[in-house]
Amino acid sequence: MTPLVVILGPTATGKSELAVEIAVRLGGEIVSADSVQVYKYLDIGTAKIAPWQQKGVPHHLLGSLEPDEEFTVAQFQQQARLIIEEISSRKKLPFLVGGTGLYIQAVIDPYEFPLQHGLKVVRKDLSESIEAGRAAELYAELQRIDPEAATRIHPNDHHRLIRALEVYRLTRQPITSFQVRKTATALRYELVMIGLDRNRAELYRRIDLRVEKMFRDGLIDEARDLLEQGFESSLKPLQTLGYRQAISYLEGKCDLDAAISLAKRATRNYAKRQLTWFRRDSRIHWFTLKDEDHPEVVYDEIMEHICKRLLLDR
Repeated sequence: MTPLVVILGPTATGKSELAVEIAVRLGGEIVSADSVQVYKYLDIGTAKIAPWQQKGVPHHLLGSLEPDEEFTVAQFQQQARLIIEEISSRKKLPFLVGGTGLYIQAVIDPYEFPLQHGLKVVRKDLSESIEAGRAAELYAELQRIDPEAATRIHPNDHHRLIRALEVYRLTRQPITSFQVRKTATALRYELVMIGLDRNRAELYRRIDLRVEKMFRDGLIDEARDLLEQGFESSLKPLQTLGYRQAISYLEGKCDLDAAISLAKRATRNYAKRQLTWFRRDSRIHWFTLKDEDHPEVVYDEIMEHICKRLLLDR
């Protein structure tokens, strides 16, 4: 099987920087598993790692799409798997790094996705229902047809709500029926899964500091530039954390302090949902990081775990 190191965890734990350091030491390349960092021009609000921070480590699926290009989980699955095999064929160690749980599981587990025929018509109908204020009705429908999916999807997560309902309307099967995980023996990768976590208070403090820094570094200007380029504020990437609040400020719906406060709260809630998702996977070996930890000690501990699992020489 192809060796694959997965580094995951909630936002603001320090995944990107740590993955680069480990990849440098093990001769690796990184495949981004972030559903928003895949888009161009969305840099500040996604905390996208800058070229100088990559330390020569190749990064794939990072800033490769226009903000108005549709990119599904099925497309990510196909592209990421091809890139991982290509990295491995060059005798390099592939790393899958990010915080989007479904993207990660779509790659490492035998997920299947329904056909896309008729998708645009169904999606348009559902989107119009959301815009008409019928989100609660649609969520009630999801609870009826796919209670398992409803427990995973927040009523205000309109993107995932639409996705789950469109799958059912197209196939008459719940979306969970396509997201099948088999036993580890059925997997295509020799997996090492590293989970990064922090004390809750420390994590929330890091999230708050990150959000404040994003706004200081020009998130408002970045959002304004995207709108001035002609990208609609309703696009999925522009409805994500930070950008949604920045655009609300630009549209005069809230003042700057309120936008920052809302972005902090939304990001903390997102981190909780990420942890809930990841905690279900018993394959993950967790490392609890602390700000006072010496980086080299942390790198050594994680390196030792990876090398032991993959029988690599350090």
